[in-house]
Amino acid sequence: MMKNEKRENKSLMFGLIVVALFVLSGCIGGINTSSTTMPISDDNNYAPLASTLGNHENIELPAEMKYCNKKSISIRTDSFRGGIIHYKGRVEIHSLKDFIIASMKKNNWKLAGEVSSTRVILAFTKPNKTCMMNIESRGPLLDTTLTMYVTVDVAASKALNAFGEPIQ
Repeated sequence: MMKNEKRENKSLMFGLIVVALFVLSGCIGGINTSSTTMPISDDNNYAPLASTLGNHENIELPAEMKYCNKKSISIRTDSFRGGIIHYKGRVEIHSLKDFIIASMKKNNWKLAGEVSSTRVILAFTKPNKTCMMNIESRGPLLDTTLTMYVTVDVAASKALNAFGEPIQ
């Protein structure tokens, strides 16, 4: 009877290992093993850009960062434009921070503040525009997330009040 219990335990253990390997191989199959860091060089030779943000043409991100439609929201009125824009991708948190600071500076955004700990928060300003960015690394095998809070005061740039009427 002891031999049957040992065989059942070995069979059970073997079955669990097979299931675990099957599950892990499915998860690992989608992981890109190539380097995902974005080198910053002096001559501004950046990797190809995914695009500029739809309504915010002077905010650039690396191609590895992918837009998350379900977690993003935007608003557009006669006097205001803005939104919460969410991206995720396989990049290293500090390389993404360096890329963003360099590209925002290139597009005449002023770095108003920075906080770095387990995540990075960046604040940028332009006349009548603000952009706050929250960058979080979710671990070595998971995507880095970027949440941007962007506001554009259209009325201020056109000398309009909050209702879109000319200021006299």
